[in-house]
Amino acid sequence: MNQLMSSKRSIFFLVAPGFLILISMIIFPIGMSIYYGFTDWGGIGDYNFIGFENFKTIIMNDEVFRTSLINALLLTVATIVIQHPIAIFLSILITHCGRWEKVLRTVLFIPAIISIVVTAKLWASIYNPQYGVLNNVLEAIGLSSWTQDWLGNPNLAIWSIIVVTMWQGFGYAFLLYYAGVKGVPDELYEAAKIDGANPFQLYVKVVIPLLAPMMRVAIIIAVISCLKQMEVVYLMTDGGPGNSTQLLGNYLYQTAFSSAQYGYGNAISVIFVIVVLIITVVLNKFLKRDVGEY
Repeated sequence: MNQLMSSKRSIFFLVAPGFLILISMIIFPIGMSIYYGFTDWGGIGDYNFIGFENFKTIIMNDEVFRTSLINALLLTVATIVIQHPIAIFLSILITHCGRWEKVLRTVLFIPAIISIVVTAKLWASIYNPQYGVLNNVLEAIGLSSWTQDWLGNPNLAIWSIIVVTMWQGFGYAFLLYYAGVKGVPDELYEAAKIDGANPFQLYVKVVIPLLAPMMRVAIIIAVISCLKQMEVVYLMTDGGPGNSTQLLGNYLYQTAFSSAQYGYGNAISVIFVIVVLIITVVLNKFLKRDVGEY
């Protein structure tokens, strides 16, 4: 083995397949997207090189792109501020449920394994203004004034989509935090109790700080997932009403394929990748901190 690993030729043949896949599946497509972003190509036929015109239009004049970016950021903030604290709370709570622990953790993870098509159709039915469960429940408890066209109202539609997306992705966040909580050694709990920590202090001062590395991973995954989210919007509203629920992924798809603006769509994808990279780097630096081993 040592002789094999000391041979440069052997190392080359071992690395080459993976390197070729990296070039052909990632680097080359990104390079082509950047190139076509500088053209007016419609996907078929001839095209012209137009320089930075697509990028200027997107940044300076494209209101739909701005709406898509704002909606993606709203989804990201809502996921971090609402979904993750709930996931942390339930991951701690469920460890005290005895024999029900296995059942409850399975139930909480179920939304993550349901087909996104089924999820979208399920929630579209729940939100339906005529026969939807949500409006029927509100009427049954005397809150008929709260009934809404949840997906048809431009002011409410994006929040309805955010709820569905957070529900669908809750299982993964919960699983990460649950694994972190279960990984805390019993000795730390016992030491904290001996020092006089009450249950609240035990989790706030001991468990949650030790979840910091898991939080970092979970938040970065959530941010990337939210920014590239497309399926829920595509299946439930397709960006409507009036582009109020548009997200970057769906807008990119509509522009490149439905509107046959392939060059413009590729310019959107380039800006999209840059935004994701910047946010990821900033988050990495912001969330990076030393944590004790356990």
